[in-house]
Amino acid sequence: MHVLPNSNVTGVIHEFVLLGYLCSEEAEILLFVFFSVIYILTLLGNSAIICAVWWNQQLHTPMYTLLANFSFLEICYINSNVPNMLFNFLSKTKTISYNGCILQFYIFLSLCATELFFLALMALDRYVAIYHPLHYSTIMTGKVCGMLVSACWVGGFLWLVTPATLISQVPFCGSNVIDHYLCDLGAMLAISCVPVPKTTLTCSIFSAVITFITLFYILVSYTLVLRAVVQIPKGSGRKKAFSTCASHLIVVSLFYGSIMVMYVSPGAASQSGMQKFLTMFYSIATPLLNPLIYSLRNKEMKVALRKVMCKV
Repeated sequence: MHVLPNSNVTGVIHEFVLLGYLCSEEAEILLFVFFSVIYILTLLGNSAIICAVWWNQQLHTPMYTLLANFSFLEICYINSNVPNMLFNFLSKTKTISYNGCILQFYIFLSLCATELFFLALMALDRYVAIYHPLHYSTIMTGKVCGMLVSACWVGGFLWLVTPATLISQVPFCGSNVIDHYLCDLGAMLAISCVPVPKTTLTCSIFSAVITFITLFYILVSYTLVLRAVVQIPKGSGRKKAFSTCASHLIVVSLFYGSIMVMYVSPGAASQSGMQKFLTMFYSIATPLLNPLIYSLRNKEMKVALRKVMCKV
């Protein structure tokens, strides 16, 4: 049995309990081992892509620069929630401070927003490369690429300032038990003292706006890209373009599918089990799968990764 700190019904809550996965201690040890392996493989896979791009001069192009930054983002993303989850598997109390919970909420969702911006930026890069190939080198310069990457990071963290501020003002005075393995939006709103429809609506609007705008931009970009690819004469160039686009679209489908259910319509994932599964999918599974998706479908990346393995 887990020892849960007493919640003060009349006072202010200073810490929360993250229930995580309700199972026996033996099962939690198995989950600890399982997620530890996933965590290590994710770090290794994304680090390998960063090293491959860094060490291979042929990959010093905007496309691979974006991919390396995306891999770094995935490392930050998985570090925002998995280490604490692994610690709680072995912890008896499973507590997190109030300020720590708000900070985790802000960082985790800011990285999520940054990933949405990055996926849109990668779609822009493919659009310029395939739809305007003759002007690609003059449009997507190193300076422009760096500015766009910086804008993704800054935009992602600025976008969550308002939702995080609103969540910090939600009154928590009853139960301090969050039925989740991290401080997520729906799970936190579920234990507020009183209904907060304005906060819920505002957070949903912020989530919907960034999700649908970036998704619409990605779909429009790839529609134009695929139309241009179809016009390319059959051969290696056409096959490579299709392969690159397919990799991006697979990642987009995996990430956006779960995100839209979780944050655009929180009621659709009201069951705690569904919330945990969807959160686990886009925050743990996709960072693990993304290096495989990009490397296995990219000949240059596979060659570069072999060189990295040889150096190691």
